[in-house]
Amino acid sequence: MTSLRLRVEGSTFRDQQNREVTLRGINIDATAKYPKRPNQPSYIPDNFYDGDNVSFVGRPFELDDAAVHFDRLKRWGYNTLRYIFTWEAIEHSGPGKYDEEWIDFTIETLKIAKKYGFYVFMDPHQDVWSRHSGGSGAPMWTLYAMGFNPANFNITQGALVHNTYPDPENFPKMIWGTNYARVVCQTIFTFFYAGKDFAPKAIINGKNIQDFLQDHFIAACKHLAWRIHEAGWLENDVVIGWESMNEGSRGLVGYQDLSLVPSEQKLQLGTSPTAFQAMLTGSGRPCELPTWAFGSFGPYQTGRELVDPKGESVWLPADYDDSQYGWKRDPGWKLGECIWAQHGVWDPSTDTLLKKDYFARDPKNGEQLDYEGFTNQYFMAHYRKFRNEIRSAHSDSIMFCQPPVMEIPPTIKGTVDDDPNMVHAVHYYDGLTLMRKHWQVFSILFAMTIANKLQEPFKIGETAIRNCIRDQLRFLRDESFKLMGNHPLVLTEIGIPYDMDDKHAYKTGDFGSQVSAMDAHHFALEGSGTNGFTLWTYMSENNHKWGDQWNGEDLSLYSTEDLEFPTRGSLALVDNSRNQSSTSLDRNSPSFSLSRSNTLTQVSPDNVKSALKTPSIAAQSESAFALSDKPGYRAAEAFIRPSPIVTHGNVTQYGFDLKNCSFTLSLTADSSTPEAAPTIIYLPEYHYPSTYTEVLVSGGKWVIDVQEVGSGTVQLLKWWHAEGDQNIKVNGVKRKPGALVPDTSEDEGYLEQCQRNVCAVM
Repeated sequence: MTSLRLRVEGSTFRDQQNREVTLRGINIDATAKYPKRPNQPSYIPDNFYDGDNVSFVGRPFELDDAAVHFDRLKRWGYNTLRYIFTWEAIEHSGPGKYDEEWIDFTIETLKIAKKYGFYVFMDPHQDVWSRHSGGSGAPMWTLYAMGFNPANFNITQGALVHNTYPDPENFPKMIWGTNYARVVCQTIFTFFYAGKDFAPKAIINGKNIQDFLQDHFIAACKHLAWRIHEAGWLENDVVIGWESMNEGSRGLVGYQDLSLVPSEQKLQLGTSPTAFQAMLTGSGRPCELPTWAFGSFGPYQTGRELVDPKGESVWLPADYDDSQYGWKRDPGWKLGECIWAQHGVWDPSTDTLLKKDYFARDPKNGEQLDYEGFTNQYFMAHYRKFRNEIRSAHSDSIMFCQPPVMEIPPTIKGTVDDDPNMVHAVHYYDGLTLMRKHWQVFSILFAMTIANKLQEPFKIGETAIRNCIRDQLRFLRDESFKLMGNHPLVLTEIGIPYDMDDKHAYKTGDFGSQVSAMDAHHFALEGSGTNGFTLWTYMSENNHKWGDQWNGEDLSLYSTEDLEFPTRGSLALVDNSRNQSSTSLDRNSPSFSLSRSNTLTQVSPDNVKSALKTPSIAAQSESAFALSDKPGYRAAEAFIRPSPIVTHGNVTQYGFDLKNCSFTLSLTADSSTPEAAPTIIYLPEYHYPSTYTEVLVSGGKWVIDVQEVGSGTVQLLKWWHAEGDQNIKVNGVKRKPGALVPDTSEDEGYLEQCQRNVCAVM
């Protein structure tokens, strides 16, 4: 175990030199949701139900390829990785059977990440529980343990599963998210978080199903944590923390009336059953269900559809052999019958709902439950167990506490759970953009808790939308301070779909909508007061046909079919120097000019235009996109943007104006910057080729340093400044989206001004 590279101090992160650290990160890798052997993206049905005999060795990518991906991410300015893994990857073969080969592989991948200096926190990822219930996460055997028959999920619509959908190419957009409101996931998450209270008959191996599931999940994660601990020189140095289970749900806890769709259920798409209708179709009964679509103003009802399972059930038959995995089910838990019928919620002989409010109150004390009550009671009980077991292996772990997404976080401020080494992990997506796969200049707030609290939910115009997203993130930041206490807040998922408008960008190379959407989200992050983010997502196998190869999603910043973003070499700039600096070495004096090393090739009015041309990239563009002059950089100019990495003092505000290519940072410091610990800003070479970069500072000295990273380089601005309030502004090259040459449409003298800025200090 090594010393702490990163620590939590109040609501900030600090490094070993006591500088504020801004987490600028990415999720790696969405391939981790499905096995490597067999390679089984969500559209492939072959051997789908042979869930025991799989391997995730090779996820997120092969060891031989890791340097390529880490090189790329480091050049893009990322310093943090949210490392995706699933419970299934560890324990797919059966209860207590851990895949040590996968753990060895994971440790080797983390060792490579160490060479690049990434901060890593581990994410035990799940979506609607499991691949076999339409998402990712848990092993298939957990479904059998709960009495489910996965082969009947689609026909009953107990869960919609892409792998077994009749027409996988036309799987409805984002329909998988509706599985949270169908009988399989409603039951699973009720079991997982509150089985002892609401399913006391569900006993397996002498434990209630709640303890059986939680104990196995936590033990698997703890085993991985122990193996990382035993490996040495990873814990604290690379793996700085652990996040709680991704996107957990309340299941049925707090449902006030099972015969109604709860008013707080904002996502309705496709068929939308009530909880009782879901129980009926899950038990083979036909039901006529309302159907919904998602439009510019959110969900709207389109009609009705008869769902007839023809007697097929999501529940295992009564004669199912339960001995395969070595567990023993209590005789009071009958197979072949809905578990909720066994608890008297409804009568299968008459299909009558008997206890519509069965989940509305806490059985222990009769107090009414809502989502907030679920979070404070049931979620927090699980989180405490997870936290304590992880810290028994990784004692200094920063715990990334992720309450249910877009719900009110737990009220723990000033309690024993107000852990000084905790981070509030939050997810945010712009609902209309995500669901409709279209960037529009008007919107209605779709965030489930935010929509009820912010005024004027209808917004029109791009500026209003940008400000709206920023204000939503600020609201989450303020709510966290109020309810959870003084902790960092990190957006561990935020992103945009790339396959907007029926994949228009893939046909034309024009990623204009994606640039606008991605820039708006980064504008919001920069102005929100949060402490960092990990974008969703990086997907090493993304392609145009299948996107992220999981449920029709396509949010990866990288695709195998889009052009690489231009690097220092491909930009063919005339600057041959390796660094530049302010002329003044007095850290308290103003410094508004640039100086160059003697190796700089001179720039004159005669060659400044040619200096910015890159015929090699133009040729690539013509080859890749014969129908368009758009180069197709997958909106990289919007997410590869300047950002503070470490700050001597405290960041008060920062932001990047993409249109004008201008970055600003304000900070306050209690002391002058130590020589060995400057403020460091990531300064992407695309926006800031050193020959055409202007740095304006309130005082001090600075240097632009180009460092080797694997096969490429990363450009950093290092700034030494005095105490007190300090400001820096960095102006770069304005370009139209996707262009390599400057944008002179609004300023005919722009090139000449660039030339004057350079030559003024020669």
